[in-house]
Amino acid sequence: MKILFAASEVQPFSKVGGLADVAAALPARLREIGHDVRVVSPCHASSLAAFSASNNKRTLAVQLPGRTVDVEIATVIGDGGVPVDLVLDHDFFGRPAVYGEPDDLARYQFFCRAILQMLLTEKWTPDVLHLNDWHTAPLAFGLRNIAWKFPILRGIASVMTIHNLRYRGPDDLNDYLSQAIYYSDVITTVSPTYAREILTPAYGEGLESLLELRKDSLWGIVNGLNYATFNPRTDPEPPFPFDLSTLEIRSQNRVALRAELGLYDTQGPIAAVISRLTEQKGIDLVLQALPELLASGAQLVVLGQGDPSLEAGLQVAAADHPDRVHFAARFDEPLAHRIYAGADILLMPSRYEPCGLGQLMAMRYGCIPIGRRTGGLADTIIDADEHPDAATGFLFDEFSSFAFTGAFERAVRTFRNHKAWERLQRNAMSRDFSWEASANHYLEAYAAALRARGILPLE
Repeated sequence: MKILFAASEVQPFSKVGGLADVAAALPARLREIGHDVRVVSPCHASSLAAFSASNNKRTLAVQLPGRTVDVEIATVIGDGGVPVDLVLDHDFFGRPAVYGEPDDLARYQFFCRAILQMLLTEKWTPDVLHLNDWHTAPLAFGLRNIAWKFPILRGIASVMTIHNLRYRGPDDLNDYLSQAIYYSDVITTVSPTYAREILTPAYGEGLESLLELRKDSLWGIVNGLNYATFNPRTDPEPPFPFDLSTLEIRSQNRVALRAELGLYDTQGPIAAVISRLTEQKGIDLVLQALPELLASGAQLVVLGQGDPSLEAGLQVAAADHPDRVHFAARFDEPLAHRIYAGADILLMPSRYEPCGLGQLMAMRYGCIPIGRRTGGLADTIIDADEHPDAATGFLFDEFSSFAFTGAFERAVRTFRNHKAWERLQRNAMSRDFSWEASANHYLEAYAAALRARGILPLE
């Protein structure tokens, strides 16, 4: 099967969030099992060096209303040997900011037009066009709208993945994601529970009726994790590599993390937050519950940036408790890996969580997650009280500091029981969240999209 994966960011060329990881790892897995996959993404400032070094560049004439613009495209090699086409227009891209520019709507609409022109003029034609979030959503309608005069487009099926329904673009009157929900052959989102949740008013962001209309074509597929990148045995960042057979070494990473961050040595656990600091992530619950967390003997490490009011609250907490609370107000991938390898507990008290990659990374490193029972957290964390033998973490239901604190207290009690905690760690590290299973589910979704267009997919 030939698959074109369109995304606004892709590792290692650009990254803001988890989409970049998915755009690299899923195509790499699909290529590994024999499919012909390409990725197309804008050339942001972080991609310029790779763009310049490419020996495969060409110019493409992109049709805009009333004019034609020449755009530069360079093919580079991404993770797993996947070809990545970087699209560079010096007016719209080549900037440091992937998102948040005042002309984002025009930038990404232009990117979609460039992809359509690639489909019309280049020799390689995909069977499936895999779209991701609002930045590529206009292609679901565009593909169908011009197919009547360009027969080559009629055999391309579209799959739209919603990574977070709340983010639908910067213009309230131009909701491209709604178009894609209506026109895509198959819609996927990033966990089975989130796929059910967005059919309800509580999580549907006003689109629950539209989604209900397409529910028979709505799939929930949990994101996978790149096990080559997130591997505690081979990861260069933690000072003491370990795996299941050498789990006793892991505690040395806790000692090293405390020394690095200026936290004093204690018998209590290190609880960590590695996240964008937004209302969605429940960081306000962490601040509300901080007195109880510290009273339990725990220490808190927070890595991330975002909402200024949340940052201010964490700055105050770190100033008031300098040897028990550490706040790093930045994105720092190497430090994140050291925290996963050294912290004991990962806090994810999210209001909603379409999938979440943090809990998957944490479990891979033996860091036990506490999450609210929503979205992908509900699908990937097995609660210690509900399933003691298979447990991998702790879940709570009500979005309140009381419920969150209750789950945290359960975790601390278990932490004090060395055998019980080690069993949790071994269970968590043994779970398979690689892309192998998820990629197979995406192949099933691609086949369903082709059948929806009346095309018999190749098995």
